[in-house]
Amino acid sequence: MKRLLTFLFCFISISGFTQASKPPLGWNSYNCFGSAVHEDEVKANAGYMAQHLKQYGWQYIVVDFLWAYDNPPYSKIGNPFQERLYDGSYIPWLAMDEYGRLMPQATKFPSSFQNKGFKPLSDYVHSLGLKFGIHIMRGIPRQAVWAKTKVLGADGITADMIADTTSKCEWMNHMYGLDMNKKGAQEYLNSLLQLYASWDVDFIKVDDISRPYHKAEIEGYKKAIDNCGRPIVLSISPGATPVADAAHVKQFANMWRMADDFWDNWKEIIAMMNYAKQWQGAGGPGHWPDCDMLQVGKLSKRGPVGPERYSRFTDEELKTHITFWCIYQSPLMMGGNMPENRPYDDSLLMNEEVLSVDQNALYPQCIFMDSTKAIWVSHVAGSNDVNIALFNLKDEPAAVSIDFAGIGLKGNVLLRDLWQRKDLGTFKNKFGYTINAHGSLLLRASSIKK
Repeated sequence: MKRLLTFLFCFISISGFTQASKPPLGWNSYNCFGSAVHEDEVKANAGYMAQHLKQYGWQYIVVDFLWAYDNPPYSKIGNPFQERLYDGSYIPWLAMDEYGRLMPQATKFPSSFQNKGFKPLSDYVHSLGLKFGIHIMRGIPRQAVWAKTKVLGADGITADMIADTTSKCEWMNHMYGLDMNKKGAQEYLNSLLQLYASWDVDFIKVDDISRPYHKAEIEGYKKAIDNCGRPIVLSISPGATPVADAAHVKQFANMWRMADDFWDNWKEIIAMMNYAKQWQGAGGPGHWPDCDMLQVGKLSKRGPVGPERYSRFTDEELKTHITFWCIYQSPLMMGGNMPENRPYDDSLLMNEEVLSVDQNALYPQCIFMDSTKAIWVSHVAGSNDVNIALFNLKDEPAAVSIDFAGIGLKGNVLLRDLWQRKDLGTFKNKFGYTINAHGSLLLRASSIKK
């Protein structure tokens, strides 16, 4: 049965999903630079990834949050806004072309000067053997609506004719939603993706679209991607994405956020495990529930939450953080500023045996969870082996054990500690281990035939 499931899994991965056949691995600028990342900082992180992480499968470099915005001195860190003048126009004016499409702000991204867009930066990232992504906000800029900009590909249609001015982001005032029933709305999204394809973008993260769940606009972005001539991963956020829309989101998005922004607080790891249980079984080639960025390394250098710091997670909590993201097969997007990584931060990102649990497994499943411990398993693709993650959720060391029969293993079982990269020995019927407070153990289990 397992071999049949593995065959079907592999068949799906080669017969319909060309984007995100495995959970994407990359870096995102938001957790360390908020709305104000600059081109040199993006390049520095790309260079670090190319030198240190690419060999382990890390590949995406994603520019997050308001790259068209100038971050003037009066802007609120983490919550930028525009003001309206007496004539209804907006300040600061976002960098925008004649078709209402936002462009990189040249003060942040000098290579975009003279309407080059993100193509020069994308070229640099690609020259390192990596892939390039951007964050965008759902909808159409309010300033485009005010200016009545033309919609490329829709003669006679202007931005004010396709905007839904009642559909607004609750935490930022730059955009209106699109009325996808209006002629020109799909053409506007098509024009966006045509622009991004001309920049050789490989990944877009669309914000303010999963909560509330904007079904028609999600379909619009997917259709625009399909028509742009370039394979582009579609990530949607923030959560919580409604579980009731699981079938729809699996069809139209490559990854979707299960919760709101995740930060370096132990209680949020436990909360994420509970969110993940709700989405159990939804992940697979081309569609992955997303636990959010990795709170590893140097955070909040320029906002958005709390002071500049290294992650507040302890070493044990950091390992538990990565262990759960991997056993669940979440996309892995590094959130810290990588050139400032400490040796322990790097060790969490460069363990090929641990990363294989994220990249090469089937059907992550919660076996047990209460307030004191959690046990998750997944099956190793192409074999009868099982990945086992044991979590101690208590504030002091505690023993956590697992019965092998409950996960389909019989006889003698060889266990390998994936973090330590060493075999622990052969065990029969069950295994138990005393784990440090908030700690974890990640194992690969293999039945041994007599």
